[in-house]
Amino acid sequence: MSERRFSLAALTVLELSPPEMVETAARAGYDAVGLRPIPATDGEPSFPLMTDTGLVRETGRRLRDTGLTVLDIEILRLKPEPRVRADFTAVMEVGAELGASEVLVAGNDDDLTRTIDNFAALCELARPYGLHPHLEFMPWTGVKNLDEAHRIVAAVRDAGHDNACLLIDAFHFDRSRSRLETLAELPVDWLRYVQLCDVPGPIPECMDEILREARSERCFPGDGQADLRGFLGIIPPGAPLSLEIPTDALRQRGFSAFQRATLALEKARQVAAAD
Repeated sequence: MSERRFSLAALTVLELSPPEMVETAARAGYDAVGLRPIPATDGEPSFPLMTDTGLVRETGRRLRDTGLTVLDIEILRLKPEPRVRADFTAVMEVGAELGASEVLVAGNDDDLTRTIDNFAALCELARPYGLHPHLEFMPWTGVKNLDEAHRIVAAVRDAGHDNACLLIDAFHFDRSRSRLETLAELPVDWLRYVQLCDVPGPIPECMDEILREARSERCFPGDGQADLRGFLGIIPPGAPLSLEIPTDALRQRGFSAFQRATLALEKARQVAAAD
């Protein structure tokens, strides 16, 4: 049996409030959760952790009662406007209060130099809170693949920000045609956690379809076509696995958040144990 730690990502059970998510993750057997104080897209459920102190207190109480921890908070988007401190200080404060150690970051800017500068500023902002920003590449963003993310994180670390990290999501790794050989070359301390799922089939030709799959149609580990054994064979054994597996079809068929979270964990444990 794998000794890896597993975290339930917000996108897997997006309909749940943070306290409900903690309870669901605990019942299903997870070690941690990932919380989303900032909605990733327009129209998704919003649970205002940054402004609702009662919600923060209740989430903290559920964490203490269940013994779960918060692995990461998400999703901070680096946009062309340099508003790092104004936009993200409140997120850092909530993350630190709830005990998070990692922060998920997207590079929504096509200007490489500006992304490097803004990611460096974010890492500087995060340091006093004990948080590690992880730059996640996604094929439709300004940071499209592992090679591009590597260059940015390397530049920020060279500038003295040793809390700069790189987040690998198995879906984006596959859809961006990133290579296991490149993954194997990354320093171990850059990969403090990863996101795990499987992919439903060959890479679609249309980016809109890739985006739709990413947000609503991923597969549980072992049920798709990604090389997860090769992937997990490279990931540091101590890195927690965050299960980000939106499955809208199951939700529409009546599968509860608890059922989906449980299936995701069962499948992930089987794949990790075979690693």
